[in-house]
Amino acid sequence: MRSFSEIEDIARDRHGAALEDRIGNGPASPAELAKVPEDRWLAQFTKSVFQAGFNWKVIEAKWDGFEEAFRGFDVDACAFMAEDWFEDLTTDTRIVRNPIKIRTVQANAQMIADMREKGGAGVVIGGWPSEDFVGLLAHLKAHGSHLGAASGQYALRFLRRDGFILSRDVVARLVAEGVVDKAPTSKKAMAAVQAAFNAWRDQSGASLVRISRVLALSV
Repeated sequence: MRSFSEIEDIARDRHGAALEDRIGNGPASPAELAKVPEDRWLAQFTKSVFQAGFNWKVIEAKWDGFEEAFRGFDVDACAFMAEDWFEDLTTDTRIVRNPIKIRTVQANAQMIADMREKGGAGVVIGGWPSEDFVGLLAHLKAHGSHLGAASGQYALRFLRRDGFILSRDVVARLVAEGVVDKAPTSKKAMAAVQAAFNAWRDQSGASLVRISRVLALSV
């Protein structure tokens, strides 16, 4: 497995002076994430779930309608969604009327409400150790709805939580470095991915976000 500096050199050879702009901003701090209101966590989880397998631009164009239809993503209201409200949502033209995905809003609101016992979503998610990012992903998958695979990873990235996205290019680099032999899905493979990111993080002091972006840009 190459060192992070070697992979960064590959990315720099490919993109030159534009590399830093393409890497973009780093993650927010745990203190900053702790201040994110719980309705914004639910909103982003919902957006990522609805964008999965769909045209992202369509969801963006309708987003104001989503905010209205789901009552500003008030966590208590969504967690205790009445059946008549659910039925109304399935015919509400302000949103994408996918009943399965509409149901995820209630389940994910319940997960966020449960996090209040430990200080709230911002504290729990923001304070989760970066060296166990796969543990956070597993938690969202187990306790939320449709937040496994890419949806949870993208939601956390948009919320500026430190972490990686296992995009096609990132996986290609991980395969090239012998970390995995295909897109990781098993617990063993995800542990190997985390170990590799931790090693690169220890070598460089870089965030998981930066490492993830550099890996993607090295392909």
